[in-house]
Parts: sequence; structure tokens; C-alpha cells
Amino acid sequence: MGTVDCNHPVWGKRTYIMGIINVTPDSFSGDGLLESKNVIGAAVEQAGKFLQEGADILDVGGESTRPGADLVSAEEEISRVVPVIAEIKKVHPDALISVDTYKASVAREALSAGADWVNDVWGLRADPEMAPVVANFHAPVILMHNRSKAGSPEVQERLGGRYVGADYADLIGEICEELMESVHLAHQHGVSDDCIILDPGIGFGKTVSQNLELMDHLGEVKALGYPMLVGPSRKSFIGYTLELPPDERIEGTAAAVALAIDRGADIIRVHDVRTMTRVARMTDAIVRRKR
Repeated sequence: MGTVDCNHPVWGKRTYIMGIINVTPDSFSGDGLLESKNVIGAAVEQAGKFLQEGADILDVGGESTRPGADLVSAEEEISRVVPVIAEIKKVHPDALISVDTYKASVAREALSAGADWVNDVWGLRADPEMAPVVANFHAPVILMHNRSKAGSPEVQERLGGRYVGADYADLIGEICEELMESVHLAHQHGVSDDCIILDPGIGFGKTVSQNLELMDHLGEVKALGYPMLVGPSRKSFIGYTLELPPDERIEGTAAAVALAIDRGADIIRVHDVRTMTRVARMTDAIVRRKR
């Protein structure tokens, strides 16, 4: 099992693996655990499997962020994720756990239950109380770029949701600018630089072609000076490029993961932990020797 010091991680030596634990009924990737008869037991089992396979961080989420997904109340989200986080921490006390939420009340309860990081897909913009919560706990926070409302999600049954008509005058420049606006929000509330991780938001309010362009220019996001998380796993830009459903996107994900690491990713967020750990280790052996 890998370990990361949540306050003083050592970036650059290797790529860290974040395993996705979806406590939802409607994950786009088909791996939601909410319909399991024993949700907590299934989540703890998946956590243990991921840790054995090489995960450094476990990302627990209770609301699907796929295009067109139903919104979940804070109370429902808390009831989904907090018992899971508490039990994972009980069974695997050394595990580093991230809570995937944009709601301050959910983050507060999750951090109190044992979560270490907050993964905010709206980069502190959705809930004005999120930044103070993160600062109060001195918790590392992942600030993701997101323009989901700027595009209209188009859904095909086999391939899933994608965004069409997301307008950018300067795709990479605007992503970097908006990420730094989230960083400024964090600074305003006392979140220190050593607790900030940036995520360019692959798949969030971006068309297939825009996602491909962003993947090719991740180095410009990395140049902002913060650790970078990239989450291409099973995303629809892979599905539409290869014309494959989510359960057949492992090769496309592997290609995207390898390229992301070459472009400077410090963390990759994935569903297929064992395979992508191997991809990351091989890519590290090639690209990190020259850094």
C-alpha cells in the first residue's frame, strides 16, 4: 500500500494513484455501489482491494457528476459517504481518504469522520462555505475546473453523456485563468499553497475535441506551479473517440494516463487501479528519470 503525507506530500518522485469509490446508484462507469445489499461492506472491500493494487488515495463520492445526473441533497450525500468513510478508516487506519463533494456541510462531516482531503469539482465556487471548512481543517483540497453549465449534455445510450457547444475563446488560457481564480478564493480564506492541488477538469463542460486538446496541453496547467491531478478514466471523450462504452475504455484510459504523466500529472484518478498502477509505474520509469 502506498502512503502520502496529506500535509507535506513529496511531489515529483512518482505518480500517485487515486482509486474511485462511487457510493451512488448512477455512476456513468457502472461501478456505483449504492444498490449493493451491504453498501458499507462493499465499499470497504473495494477500498482494501484498491489499496492492495497500489492505490495511494481513496476518493469516496456520494453524488454522480456525469452529464445529466440527478442532484442529491446534502443530507442524502452525508448519509451515503460518512458511514463509508468512517468504516474504511476503521478497517484501514493508514488509508488516505478524499471526499468527492462540492458541498461544505458534506465536507465538514466527512473530514470529521476521518477523510483527509476534499475533492471539489467546482473549485470552491459552488458553496461559499467550502473554503472556510477546508481552511479550518487544514485539509488539502483539489480545485477542479468546471464549466458543465456552459455546455448542453448530449446523451447516447451506449456511449454516455458528453458536452456539445461549450464555448471558449482560448481553451487552455481560460482553464488556467479560472483555476487561478479558485486558487485566489482558497487564499482569501486562509488555505495555504501546500494544501492546493489543481485538476483541469477533463470531461466537465468540454467537448470531445476540447478534451483532446486539453490532454495535449496539460503541461500548461502544470506550469501554474501546483500539484496536478488528472482524471481521464473511462471518460466519454475516450468513448466517442474509440466508439466504445465505458466498460471497454481501459486501453484508451491507459493511453490518456501515460500521456498525462508525461505532461506532468502528479495524481491520476482511476477506476481500474491495478492496471493503471502498472501503466503509471512504467511511464514513471521512462519520463521521471529525466526530471
